[in-house]
Amino acid sequence: MDLKTFHECTIQVVNYVTNYFKIVKGIPVSHVVKPFYLQEFLPEEAPLKPAKFAQILEDFERKIMPGITHWQHPQFHGYFPSGSSHVSVLADFLSGLLGVQGFSWEASPSCTELELIVLDWLAKAMGLPEDFLFHADMSQGGGVIQNSSSEAILVCMLAARAQALKDLRIKFPEKDDGAHLIKLVAYTSEEASAGVEKAAVICMVKLRKIESDRKCELQGHQLQKIISEDIMFGLIPFFVCATLGTVACASSDNLDSLGLVAKKQRLMWFHVDASYAGNALICPEF
Repeated sequence: MDLKTFHECTIQVVNYVTNYFKIVKGIPVSHVVKPFYLQEFLPEEAPLKPAKFAQILEDFERKIMPGITHWQHPQFHGYFPSGSSHVSVLADFLSGLLGVQGFSWEASPSCTELELIVLDWLAKAMGLPEDFLFHADMSQGGGVIQNSSSEAILVCMLAARAQALKDLRIKFPEKDDGAHLIKLVAYTSEEASAGVEKAAVICMVKLRKIESDRKCELQGHQLQKIISEDIMFGLIPFFVCATLGTVACASSDNLDSLGLVAKKQRLMWFHVDASYAGNALICPEF
């Protein structure tokens, strides 16, 4: 595709996106297709010859759009908001243009530095302590953007596991990591994201899913009871994941009481999955 054709196709895409924003509120929120519907429309192997761009757009409209759940619909109230504003769509254009892989500062300085600055903005807007900032006195790090809440939970659980095993290795040098690993236990509410369970499977640790109260909130005394029982059986609590805004009903666990319980445990990492309602902390009243 040469630049002239690219320009013409870009105009078609912009027109399609603009029209979608105009009509989305008038179409059904959910899809009307059955599982594996798309296999009937697409070839079994990747095509060897390119298609005209007009044909690609037509295929997108006729084959892909029927299977779309419209997260941008004003009547979409499932899961959580995706927040794709007009401005963010334009940002995707520019991000796609650059195709930056920000795995190190050298790979693209602007990418790394912009991430640090914007995350500092976010931490300050949410009233987080200076420990969460990159640009702060005695800073030991700062924020980092993950692709999803599930990935964030996994990264934190892996870090907590590594930290716990390092500590146990020093305390019990005669034992190998496997002997400690089978004793590590993570905790969360039954209302928590499925990402916690997936992370525990990947980390090869036990997971306790604790029943929440009548408000669908996990309280500190509930966590303490289960932890005490596990310690009696020789298990090692190392991670607890609280939720600020559950997917099922937007409930929030009691962070204060859970934090106090976690603080009593020498090896416990306290993670808060706030991917749904955490942005409410930007409002002064919260």
